[in-house]
Parts: sequence; C-alpha cells; structure tokens
Amino acid sequence: MAKRGKKYIEARAKIDSTRRYSFQEALDLATECAFARYDETLDIAVRLGVDPRHADQMVRGTVVLPNGLGKTVRILVFAKGEKVKEALDAGADHAGGDELVEQIKGGWLEFDKTVATPDMMGSVGKIGKVLGPRGLMPNAKLGTVTFDIQKVIKEIKAGKVDFRVEKTGIVHAPMGKISFGQEKLIQNISAFIETLIRLKPTAAKGTYLRGIAIATSMGPGIQIDPLLVKGILA
Repeated sequence: MAKRGKKYIEARAKIDSTRRYSFQEALDLATECAFARYDETLDIAVRLGVDPRHADQMVRGTVVLPNGLGKTVRILVFAKGEKVKEALDAGADHAGGDELVEQIKGGWLEFDKTVATPDMMGSVGKIGKVLGPRGLMPNAKLGTVTFDIQKVIKEIKAGKVDFRVEKTGIVHAPMGKISFGQEKLIQNISAFIETLIRLKPTAAKGTYLRGIAIATSMGPGIQIDPLLVKGILA
C-alpha cells in the first residue's frame, strides 16, 4: 500500500468513513479537505447496479456540464480541405489530416480531446493503438466522429464529459474545480446523475444507483447517500 502524506492523513481524519453524507455536507467536507496548492478538481464515482460484462448492461455516454470543468481543453481535429479551417475557426488547437497522424506515430500527444470527420477515420485507425488506451480515439457513439465540427468543439469547450462504466460497475467523471463553490458543483453533479439515470439499461434489475462518492484530486473519498439524489435533481 502506498504511503500517505501527513496532509492526506489529516484530511481523512475529518471524514467519518462509516457515514453517508448529504451532497451539501460532502461538498463542504471536500472543500475543507482540499490541501493542494492548486485548484483541485472534484471527481465523482457512482457504483451502478449493472453487469458491464453483458452488452445490454453497458452504460456509456456524454454530458455537457452546465458550469464546465474550469480548465482549458486542447482539441485536435482530424479533417481534410475546408473542414481544417472550419475546425481552427471554431476553436480547435490543432487541425489537419495525415500529417497529424504521422506526428502522433512519432510520439507527439499534445492534446486532450480528438474529433474526426468520417472521411478521416481510415487514417485515424492506423493510430488506434496509440489513441485508444489513452481514451483519445474519436468515437461516433460519443459524437466525436462527425462533419458538424463546430457543434462538437463548442460542446467540448463548454465542458463536455465522456464516461463509461468500468468492469467493476463504477463510473468515474470530473465535476469541475473545487473553487466553483457548492451551488455550481451540485448543478454539475445533478446534470451528470440525470444523464446516468436516463441511460439506465432496461436489463438492469434492482437498485441502479448503489453508491456515490466524491473526492478532490488529492483528497480522500467521501461517501454520499444515494437515496438523497432526488433532492438535487431539477
């Protein structure tokens, strides 16, 4: 087990690990326990009542957080012709075709999200083994393989989050910076959980939201009572 630092241990001592807090209490605790010298990100983990080994119980999707993520996202767009200029005009940090594929083959990875027009996927597939494991591969199901480049770039810049349930049945996602304050973070969390509920597989039986926890980038996890979800949903 990794050795924990003094500040982490002090933060963990403030949390009752046997208790499930309300969203408001948990966010207050998370703010109090944030000890890094930078503005930490608040992450959420939701344990779902699904078995991801079965295709009909896979939960995967996207959500545009109403208050964004509070960070600059570097976007790379794989495109040809006029779509390259369109991407750059829309705010993409990098745009191009096969030359970008070759750069990435050479080890260049100075970007956080990728988008591709459908006619570029043949070339992008050549670097799937590089992008895939890093979660950077454009995906039609997530809306990042499209000719509507302007729309998707706008959504990403606004705080679009991709998520997918892990084999353990848990979904992780960032919810914004701790400096956002309780109101904005609850709005982001609400949008995320509403999306999860909407994506509930028909094959999932029993309790769907089985556990919720939040934590700052460096801080300990704080358990939240999933029965209190209704209180934050619009």
